[in-house]
Amino acid sequence: MSLKFKRRAPYSIQTPLTSLIDIVFMLLIYFLLTTNFMVDEGIKIKLPQARAAAPQTQQEITVYVDQEGRAFLMDKEVPLDRLFKELKNLIGSDKNRLVVIKADRAVVLNKAVKVMDLAKAAGAGRLCLATEKGF
Repeated sequence: MSLKFKRRAPYSIQTPLTSLIDIVFMLLIYFLLTTNFMVDEGIKIKLPQARAAAPQTQQEITVYVDQEGRAFLMDKEVPLDRLFKELKNLIGSDKNRLVVIKADRAVVLNKAVKVMDLAKAAGAGRLCLATEKGF
């Protein structure tokens, strides 16, 4: 009597992907909810509001003007008599460099215009007065 053995197919191992996908989506949601996408740290000012505000994508020089009319260049306070020289050094030979003025909405208009005049005299080709979007 001869015995014939049936040859079995090797076991195929399958990884359960459903639970793996669920975990990946949960991690994605967690990181989206806990991440701050735009962090503006620095001088506390309240920007004026505008309906047609457009975001800027180019590297710019930012000058802050607070409620008291003090000027801050790149988060450090600069007296108005030294602001011209600092801006001239930052602008250099690039006459198309964007200078953004972020003035508090409670500041006297004359002080914000004075900072804009200093930036223009320092060689800034483009000036921008920053606003918040919406009313």
